[in-house]
Amino acid sequence: MDDLRDKYIALIADAADEASIEDLRVQAVGKKGEIALKMRELGKMTPEERQVMGPKLNALKDEINSALSAKKASLADAALEERLRSEWLDVTLPGRGRRQGSIHPISQVTEEVSAIFADMGFAVAEGPQIETDWYNFDALNIPGHHPARAEMDTFYTHRAEGDNRPPHVLRTHTSPVQIRSMEKIGAPIRIICPGRVYRADYDQTHTPMFHQVEGLAIDKDISMANLKWVLEEFFTAFFGTSVKTRFRASHFPFTEPSAEVDIQCSWENGSVKVGEGDDWLEVLGSGMVHPKVLAAGGIDPNEWQGFAFGIGIDRLAMLKYGIPDLRAFFDADLRWLRHYGFASLDQPTLHGGLTR
Repeated sequence: MDDLRDKYIALIADAADEASIEDLRVQAVGKKGEIALKMRELGKMTPEERQVMGPKLNALKDEINSALSAKKASLADAALEERLRSEWLDVTLPGRGRRQGSIHPISQVTEEVSAIFADMGFAVAEGPQIETDWYNFDALNIPGHHPARAEMDTFYTHRAEGDNRPPHVLRTHTSPVQIRSMEKIGAPIRIICPGRVYRADYDQTHTPMFHQVEGLAIDKDISMANLKWVLEEFFTAFFGTSVKTRFRASHFPFTEPSAEVDIQCSWENGSVKVGEGDDWLEVLGSGMVHPKVLAAGGIDPNEWQGFAFGIGIDRLAMLKYGIPDLRAFFDADLRWLRHYGFASLDQPTLHGGLTR
């Protein structure tokens, strides 16, 4: 056994890597190793011989295992030292820069619009994007034969066979929020309703999902003159320059009288400049709230009156920041977002400025 011990102790000391250590372990103390075979011979010995040889073989096995473990740890330490010697890092170097995310122009413009109207005393109201037929159409005085209620213009949800209830719709405007707010708050009321809306349309200036903000103000002595002042103050603050408006008679089921609103602009080399020139650009629809709409919201039209307006947030972003294609808002192109996006600390405030 002394020869066996000296043999494996020498081999273990000369082992150069962990694979060699594993081979020696199998040769020495594996199931078919030399020490294991010696231990099997104990059965052929007399009891007196086993009492002598058994402890010696166990001691040899323990010594070989200890030597294997010590050598394996030594090789691991040496490998670590070599790795530390070859893979060094200068901790005084500056860290790698991380690209910061940016705020989407639609989110930024929504905050700008909210800040301006908040300064004029308007609260922000929200509502569900999946609406009932009543809130989206009936309560807004939109008759059943109106083109907006056709499936070619509106997304309807599916009803199970035999369910004869009117199907829910993806809201086509944020006007249902006005009805819900009138029911909840009553009059007087002054709110804006920003949010996503959905219509079955898709081209350079239309997408199936886009964003609107609608405004509602109801009191006992509100007129179209108040509407004109509010819109001109908003456009002036938003575009950072004095903006004139022009009202043109129009028709909407939920307002009477109704008006399309144009803003003063000029066209140069295919781009528009707001607040100057002799041209006009249509930007929103507005009017005095129809008595039937007030009644649907639980407000007495004989005692209260007010105005409402709606404008596309996406269109505002395109006008202010020179974005030519509405579809780019939803393409998820990081290059586009890095160009048009805003830093997270560019929070829009009236005193800090709403432009870059």
